[in-house]
Amino acid sequence: MVASEVLDRRALNRALLARQLLLDRGRLGVADAIEWLVGMQSQAPHPPYVGLWTRVAGFQPEDLSRLLHERAVVRIALLRSTLHLVSARDALALRPLLQPVIARGLGGANGRELAGVDLAELADVARALVDEAPRTFAELGALLGERWPDRRGDTLAVAVRALLPLVQVTPRGIWGTNGPVAHTTAERWLGRPLAPAAAPDTVVRRYLAAFGPATVADMQKWSGLTRLRSIFDSLPDLVSFRDERGRLLYDLPDAPRPHPETPAPVRFLPEWDNALMAHADRGRILADGHAPQVFTGNGIILGTVLVDGFVAATWRMARHRGGATLLVEPLRPLSTTDTRELAGEGARLLAFAAAGADRHDIEVAQSKWTPYPQAT
Repeated sequence: MVASEVLDRRALNRALLARQLLLDRGRLGVADAIEWLVGMQSQAPHPPYVGLWTRVAGFQPEDLSRLLHERAVVRIALLRSTLHLVSARDALALRPLLQPVIARGLGGANGRELAGVDLAELADVARALVDEAPRTFAELGALLGERWPDRRGDTLAVAVRALLPLVQVTPRGIWGTNGPVAHTTAERWLGRPLAPAAAPDTVVRRYLAAFGPATVADMQKWSGLTRLRSIFDSLPDLVSFRDERGRLLYDLPDAPRPHPETPAPVRFLPEWDNALMAHADRGRILADGHAPQVFTGNGIILGTVLVDGFVAATWRMARHRGGATLLVEPLRPLSTTDTRELAGEGARLLAFAAAGADRHDIEVAQSKWTPYPQAT
């Protein structure tokens, strides 16, 4: 595939923002938005609510809570073996495709501790237990320990997560609640079996629609799948470009690729947002030098603020008696105009996420600036 046109960092940034509904909030249903994004990373229950608020016009927490209650969407281990909020349809079709990725969790130290355990039997015993009643991993491990008393219950429970398509059941994940982290199988919760594995070429197209233009390595980073180049090369309608380092980028022919100088509004992204997780090279949205301040050493990926399309600050919300404060930590100097726009969008975030608080405040820290410039 010959590609001559070069897309610079700003061009890739604007393409990503357009497809992630971050240039203009989308006017589509919440379930449709979740499917368009091919799921939303959801290690904690509430980040997807903020991610949808920042992307979907008029979104309210009950819009997602209702879908969870109706079992139209679920939280299940999928991409990169991490917990994702996806539609029921995607849960049933993507889990079989990604099962080899998730099964890698049975290697390493866990694999050594499971030596001698019949994994098929473990899966059968665990399925019966979680289908009888949703179980926390502590409960499941204790019950499995009765069958395998010489093994650690937590190791057995972690293995089950890699063997079975476990979903977290409500009220976990419902806005404003803090239910137990209890699991049952997707088949039991949704009342139907797993579907045939999604076709890899279909998933390639969906990935490009939501995150392209992209390299093969980008999609492999996003999904955890490997050996995808032949899939890309088998799709004759894809168009190609080069990035500034000469790497081959693939894309759908009619996907939006806005002008690099298209104005981009301030947007607040939640923790673990896939806009930051979906590429091997994050330079289209995050300057390399800022990564250590966003991707923390303990596995937390902080909430971020996009200014002119690129990560310019991190944020968190602090609750206190009768009020809520939005704490913003800039990663580079912000202009007066940027700060004003950030404050306006931050006030809207507070009105959404802390609607019941009597007082809303925004604090922008006086940061020690890093020497890294904003991505251009």
